[in-house]
Amino acid sequence: MEPSWLEMRWARPLYLAFVFCLALGLLQAIKLYLRRQRLLRDLCPFPAPPTHWFYGHQKLLQDGEMEKLEELVGKYPCAFPCWVGPFQVFFYIYDPDYAKAFLSRTDPKSKYLYKFLIPCLGKGLVSLEGPKWFQHRHLLTPGFNFNILKSYVEVMAHSVNTMLDKWEKICGPQDTIVEVFEHITLMTLDILMKCVLSQETNCQTSSTHDLYVKATFEASKIIFHRLYNFLHHLDIIFKFSPQGHRLQEMVKILHQYTEKIIQDRKKLLKNEKKYGNTQKRKYQDFLDIILSAQAENDNNFSDTDLQSEVNTFMLAGQDTMAGGISWLLYHLALNPEHQERCREEIRGILGDGSSITWDQLGEMSYTTMCIKESLRLAPPVPSISRELSKPITFPDGRSLPAGITVVLSIWGLHHNPAIWENPKVFDPSRFSQENSDQRHPHSFLPFSAGPRNCIGQQFAMIELKVAIALILLRFKVSPDPTRPLVFLPQIVLKPKNGVYLHLKKLP
Repeated sequence: MEPSWLEMRWARPLYLAFVFCLALGLLQAIKLYLRRQRLLRDLCPFPAPPTHWFYGHQKLLQDGEMEKLEELVGKYPCAFPCWVGPFQVFFYIYDPDYAKAFLSRTDPKSKYLYKFLIPCLGKGLVSLEGPKWFQHRHLLTPGFNFNILKSYVEVMAHSVNTMLDKWEKICGPQDTIVEVFEHITLMTLDILMKCVLSQETNCQTSSTHDLYVKATFEASKIIFHRLYNFLHHLDIIFKFSPQGHRLQEMVKILHQYTEKIIQDRKKLLKNEKKYGNTQKRKYQDFLDIILSAQAENDNNFSDTDLQSEVNTFMLAGQDTMAGGISWLLYHLALNPEHQERCREEIRGILGDGSSITWDQLGEMSYTTMCIKESLRLAPPVPSISRELSKPITFPDGRSLPAGITVVLSIWGLHHNPAIWENPKVFDPSRFSQENSDQRHPHSFLPFSAGPRNCIGQQFAMIELKVAIALILLRFKVSPDPTRPLVFLPQIVLKPKNGVYLHLKKLP
């Protein structure tokens, strides 16, 4: 029986389409197979933990338990490849010589790890590459010179004291358990609002009424959940999900807020220039610096660039500083002898703490050692990653080809037993001048190093010193043994269940 006209008409195109799709699928499978074989060959010189053929090492590190990473650091010297599925590998390094070779280059950042931040931050220093990054870095560096930073000390002290006044009301004369991370997060946001935008938001005392503050918290939460939802790694799925829609709303609020402040400041400066009635402000904020850079480089620094840099410093600065201060307070709570020694040093310099100056911060030598030891134990940014743009050869002669994603595990580096004796012990004497001089300069990298080191590291150290000095003058802190701190490694280190401390008002 001959086939009907319909069968002949439609069967052949469907058959050809099936064969075409099958051929494409086969070619893709061959391509992936060859990629895996190439990776296995390139990574052969580097031993790795046992791996599942399909999941790779995903189950090994997916829980975010830093103890597992520390075990691997002790077992595999210098580096190890970490497979994420059968065709993707991240190359972890945690050796000072490897870090030096890696950070001396200008490889682009890994898009896989940083792309989730771009909707919130825009394309600022965190995500820019190449000549555009160098241009922005050059234009923004004057905003972090010492004369600018000196004027922020008083601003920071005011915000810290606002938080401490809240703690006094919560605690009264009693020893009280307080979840301090939320308070410290609001305090660091308050500081940034003032130092970056000259905005008095009262966010520490009425945060529920500030739309920008709420949007900041919610956007951060959504990005966190996206990191741990594999399906949401695909932009097309995330975009049409409820969380994707909500993030778009939060991003709109964040960008409208900063855009309005920028435009209002521009109008003010224009009117001041027009009528010659320039107002004398107490200090120059970060926005002033960026607007000056834009005025001098109008063709090379657009309004979009300006807004991206403001968003970057606001959002990235808040998360890292909230963590840094919280971990420091927790470590001093666990080590009361070091807490008391810091307090004695601070009292000897500040007295009752009624005022605090730039020069006094430079006198806090032991407190600075404790800050550095806390940053070693809990670096706010636990890792940074780059995609190799050309091959790299490490000092031991082993090499990697272009295209590999290298992850510098700052946590692994700071807990490497080959560098640090008893790495889990809080020991500020590691950072005495004598001990620091004897150590490899790339052993301690809380702010990274090389051409892409953290532009705000001096700002961060000032804020850490001001915060811990004023806290220790007014409160004694001790840990809550029933709720130990558990770290959750994301792009920025966060507490899994908050930071709970006993606070006791000092007489």
